[in-house]
Amino acid sequence: MPETETLTVETDPLDTVALAPAIHLDHCVIHVSDWARATAFYRDVLGAEVIPVGKGVAFRFGGVQLNVHGPGQIGEPRAAKPVMPGGSDLCFRWSGLIEDAVAHLSAHGVPVELGPVERNGAAGAGISVYFRDPDGSLLEFITYPTA
Repeated sequence: MPETETLTVETDPLDTVALAPAIHLDHCVIHVSDWARATAFYRDVLGAEVIPVGKGVAFRFGGVQLNVHGPGQIGEPRAAKPVMPGGSDLCFRWSGLIEDAVAHLSAHGVPVELGPVERNGAAGAGISVYFRDPDGSLLEFITYPTA
């Protein structure tokens, strides 16, 4: 990703100002109960690039990836209390009007659980809608006002 920079050896490891630009979310893990159902949802509804991994897949969104645990494939090492199917809460930035996000979800038969509502995300104040993946994980589309 262009906004990621490699730190030089001379950089003080405790200097958080110098470190801050080099830390970006690379991936996180979700757990699904059905590979085909999850793949169809994350590919068709969220636009993920599907990356084959072992017996399963990962879902890539540009420079960020969702690694996926599922039937027959659990990664190592794991969290002390691994997330179970339906236990995730993720927000995705929608680059458009929130009304378009609602229409997109409706076109895919995905009901909006809450919203549009005002929320704060990584870019500040925005408008969000909440919905669920096939396992029940809470997902959110957030939009931010344009200049």
